[in-house]
Amino acid sequence: MSQPVVELTGICTAFAGNFVHRDLNLRVEAGQIVGLLGGSGSGKTTLLREMLGLLRPTAGSVSLFGFNLNGSDALAQRAVRRRLGMLFQHGALFSALSVFDNIAFPLRELRCLDEDWIRRLVHLKLAMVEMEASHGKLMPAELSGGMVKRVALARALALEPELLLLDEPTSGLDPDRSQNFVDLVSGLQQALGLTVIMVTHDLNTLAGLASHVAVLADQRIIAFGPKDEVMSVDHPFVTGFFGADRRKLL
Repeated sequence: MSQPVVELTGICTAFAGNFVHRDLNLRVEAGQIVGLLGGSGSGKTTLLREMLGLLRPTAGSVSLFGFNLNGSDALAQRAVRRRLGMLFQHGALFSALSVFDNIAFPLRELRCLDEDWIRRLVHLKLAMVEMEASHGKLMPAELSGGMVKRVALARALALEPELLLLDEPTSGLDPDRSQNFVDLVSGLQQALGLTVIMVTHDLNTLAGLASHVAVLADQRIIAFGPKDEVMSVDHPFVTGFFGADRRKLL
């Protein structure tokens, strides 16, 4: 059996004694595009933060590419994190840095590339998200919502990750821009062979992008599998989420 890209085992997460996750398990294989669903406050973004290594679970293990984040030393964790990219819900661009410098930031952190190579790579990443090199001069405040998403995606792809984490990737976008962004991510996933985990509540995004669905409810993953299988699960959240719109995912 191949090594999973992400494996969560027995995850428990508590804040001030209040549990968000209990005995949560999830295994994501290479090349899968997983839509992570759950109600408000169910701990979806918390789970992404644990995969990033920004938050340590109260109990259980988080493994990426076979490395246990909790048990690895600092150098090993740093190496593993270079293999993933994160697109935050609102972009999380550095407001005082230009588009170019936002994308260049993780490349400069490597401290092994000269500015000429960084310039070439930034322009390549801009092209990958269908933006012009001239957009690099803009500041975040000058960008539309769709452009913010694209710049944030370019930065997430700067280190050529194998795993891409997306937190509500189409929130705040109108239907046309949302579909364009879904098409962009889908094309990049196929071209680069990415494994993708995305938190979303949007059925169109789920239908257009996800190959698998994981449902977070009752403090654990209650269902995981292809979309059509998960839709048939008899659980109040699943029934309420998909409702009469099940046909959108078929």
